[in-house]
Amino acid sequence: MATIEEALEIERLERDIFRGASTKTQLARTFGGQVAGQALVSAVRTVEPAYQVHSLHGYFLRPGNPQESTVYLVERIRDGRSFCTRRVTGVQSGEAIFTMSASFHVGDDGPEHQDEMPEVPPPHELPDARTAMSAEALWAMREWEHWDTRTIPQEQVAHKTGLVAQQQVWFRYRHALPDDPLFHVCTLAYMSDMTLLGSSKVIHPDEPTQNASLDHAMWFLRPFRADDWLLYDQASPSAGFGRALTGGRIFNQEGRLVAAVVQEGLIRKLRED
Repeated sequence: MATIEEALEIERLERDIFRGASTKTQLARTFGGQVAGQALVSAVRTVEPAYQVHSLHGYFLRPGNPQESTVYLVERIRDGRSFCTRRVTGVQSGEAIFTMSASFHVGDDGPEHQDEMPEVPPPHELPDARTAMSAEALWAMREWEHWDTRTIPQEQVAHKTGLVAQQQVWFRYRHALPDDPLFHVCTLAYMSDMTLLGSSKVIHPDEPTQNASLDHAMWFLRPFRADDWLLYDQASPSAGFGRALTGGRIFNQEGRLVAAVVQEGLIRKLRED
């Protein structure tokens, strides 16, 4: 399947209009992480290099057709001395399928603190997904063959009192990536949509549901590389009315908190008709 370079490829059509490539996929709908990643790349192309992405907030409005390219319209909302803001709309066949606001910051000095990384088994002690035998794991491995994802077994998850549903996943891109920090940010935006909604299913493993991302917010906190191991510490505090709220903290192997994610997703029972 597509490499991350292919998945994030965009073409500039006009000053603030871009076209994202369609890529080979098994999915019936365009993967949400690809749409978010391409939208973010489009926004980055309109901002001066001194500014770095610090947050994004996106809404998935319609299912995308993976056989069609997506056009991204960028609005320059604000260009300030410390912050820049962009709004991006992804369009297919004349209809908006995704909208996102992205904020950029030059960086400032201030106090610093962070949560500790949970104590979990290191990634080398967990099996590579390529050795998994389940049909679901093999399907995901084929779709995202360039990603190494290793889910920590539930009995080894660092469970916290009061949290109803937790999931922890080590992940990295299998191949060396360019050194450009913004490319790693866009790569992580792509990956952040993988596995997160699954944290809402860990306590409903046998209940068939229709799942889809509805909205997605992300904050980039510290520098990282997406081709080094990262821990995705996930939880789902609530599910109901066909929707699930999920959140994740992303740490590097040194225990630095590098990003945080919140997502609401569709998780409704399959209709029997």
